[in-house]
Amino acid sequence: MYEERFYRRISKPKDLLSYEVRVKETDLLCCTEGDLKPLIEERVLFYRNQIEEYIKLRPDFKESLVPVCYDSLAPAIVRDMMGASSIIGVGPMATVAGAIAEYIGKDLEGHTGECIIENGGDIYLKTEKERTVLVYANDSPYSERIGIKIKGRKKPYGICTSSATVGPSLSFGKADAVCVIGDSALFVDGLASLVGNIVKDKDDIPDAIEAGRRYEGVIAILVIKGGHLGAWGDLEIVKV
Repeated sequence: MYEERFYRRISKPKDLLSYEVRVKETDLLCCTEGDLKPLIEERVLFYRNQIEEYIKLRPDFKESLVPVCYDSLAPAIVRDMMGASSIIGVGPMATVAGAIAEYIGKDLEGHTGECIIENGGDIYLKTEKERTVLVYANDSPYSERIGIKIKGRKKPYGICTSSATVGPSLSFGKADAVCVIGDSALFVDGLASLVGNIVKDKDDIPDAIEAGRRYEGVIAILVIKGGHLGAWGDLEIVKV
């Protein structure tokens, strides 16, 4: 079932061409310097096919909520999902949205300088100028009222959000939004799931942040539960 990504109406940067790419369950918002939709569609099909065919051979890759045994013969995207999930301690599919966003983003190198690939709240961002990422947290008073200012740099960012109250993704917590910023969208997608699973009420926010901050390549963490907010790292929160 298609779920409208209503938050996209106010999240498109004016200096880039914004368009959606939908392939089966994959629904991307792509922001690039020119129209790269045909290329992105082809790459989405390529990576989806690799993941889907691997699941046919090994159903536990899709169903497991804990790391699965590493397979050195699996496609690269599958191996990376396995590796990240093993480090974090979640099932490999907890990293899938960030994985597709990151792999697509890397495929666009040489085609566009600035690049934003958003996949259900999980973002691969390559920007050398300052940008602000809007925070959507369902019914929290912070929702759509704050943003995270992202500094420009040559190295891409991964900015991924997990929520127990927004979207279809599985969460064992009750956080309205857990946003993790790091060097890899694939990795911080899985890490956002781990951090989100810890937050059952506001008192869990410090422990959740502490659990996420210890991993290499993590830049910042933002956790929202109702009217309560916790943050750590190189993070500038702004009103929007």
